[in-house]
Amino acid sequence: MWKVTMLSSPNALLWRGLLAVVIGVVSVTWPGITVGAFVVLFAVYAFMSAVTDGTRAFASDKVGPVLGWLLLALFSVAAGVIALAWPGITALALTICVAAWALATGAMEIALAFQRGEKAGERALFILTGLVSVVLAFVLFVRPDIGAVSLASVFGLFSMVYGVSALFASFEERRRRGGASHSTPVTA
Repeated sequence: MWKVTMLSSPNALLWRGLLAVVIGVVSVTWPGITVGAFVVLFAVYAFMSAVTDGTRAFASDKVGPVLGWLLLALFSVAAGVIALAWPGITALALTICVAAWALATGAMEIALAFQRGEKAGERALFILTGLVSVVLAFVLFVRPDIGAVSLASVFGLFSMVYGVSALFASFEERRRRGGASHSTPVTA
């Protein structure tokens, strides 16, 4: 039976790494466009959430859930409108959300480096990307006033480092699987 996980599949790591590098290059090259895209994507998400919450409201046969889902839909519409009307405030809020995400991701990668039976080089890559993520979070929490455009550039650099790390992990996993398949005999 094949067991493919996100962390051990060389193809998943390869595509994840390539996507991260491309996003990083775009973010560094066009930080203003990147910030605008984040704000618009958030607004689209909020409007889609409003539609699904409104649909859930009318699928319920009890008054309590109907009012709750309608209230959530109203909040989602308001969040989408605010994002489009005041993109600066939205970008600041997204900056804080990215900081929280970076802190959680960095802490998890550092923890994974010590829990998996990785070689020293692989462990170093997990620790490096984890530390870069934690430093990004620290800077954003301490100085959220650095601005969303700066965040886009820093996020781009982070994405490139993370992407290159994932590419190296993919190549290492391919090498490891290639070596393991040559050493085990095939039986019919």
